[in-house]
Amino acid sequence: MMNETRQTPQAQALILNTFEDLEAPILSQIRNHCPKTYTIGPLHELLKTKLINVKMQESYQSSNSLREVDRSCITWLDTQPSQSVIYISFGSVAVLTREQLMEFWHGIVNSKKRFLWVIRPDSVTTKDGDAENFPEELEEGPKQRGYIVKWAPQEEVLEHKAVGGFLTHSGWNSTMESIVAGVPMICWSFFGDQQVNSRFVSEVWKLGLDMKDVCDRGVVEKMVNDLMVDRRDEFVRSTARMAELARKSVSEGGASSCNLNRLIEDIRQISLQANDNRQRAS
Repeated sequence: MMNETRQTPQAQALILNTFEDLEAPILSQIRNHCPKTYTIGPLHELLKTKLINVKMQESYQSSNSLREVDRSCITWLDTQPSQSVIYISFGSVAVLTREQLMEFWHGIVNSKKRFLWVIRPDSVTTKDGDAENFPEELEEGPKQRGYIVKWAPQEEVLEHKAVGGFLTHSGWNSTMESIVAGVPMICWSFFGDQQVNSRFVSEVWKLGLDMKDVCDRGVVEKMVNDLMVDRRDEFVRSTARMAELARKSVSEGGASSCNLNRLIEDIRQISLQANDNRQRAS
């Protein structure tokens, strides 16, 4: 990531999966070094908007996951009260130790909140790095309040009326999906840009809470209750406001939509110029 950042000044243009209202001060600084910076995010929402316009939305939803999703979780969500469920997913790469998993488990259970938890078969290891069998405690968990799947249709889950919070690893795609859905976040980051993302979520955009590198059941319980109960109104207001700005940016005439059109036109012009140069050379 550092090497890519250092090479940025050599680029003729930058294409970024973000939107103007989210990172305006940072984008202003970037454009001092690279004027041709195209913000076309949230990209997943922009794609959906474009596909809706050509009536291809169903095709998009059926093909945008790298893993097989368990849609039974949507049926379960349909039976839950509005904004009562915290959705938990640490992405497609992160691996937890059994001890970390159980700290989260006890914190979530002790919070007495409903939860939908994605636990990949390869996401838990022993201290020696070997794959861990699925803990029996999770198999026997409080089924009346929780539901566990190996993979979920995340965009659809976040947009479900029953979901009121997201415990996330703060990957950029997950962050953008949560912003668009207007769902406040509890961030527990692992590596790369995730630490920065989680700090911005909590300290700059005020869209949730940052656990930093703490993995303790008491902290998990408190943060879940802060997000879902004690500071609920505060986060609902801030996430709703940012979600509105995100959706506006990808709508017809919005900044991201216009930037995509401008990018396509600029690429077309570059291609035409390259063809002209080849013809002159021949």
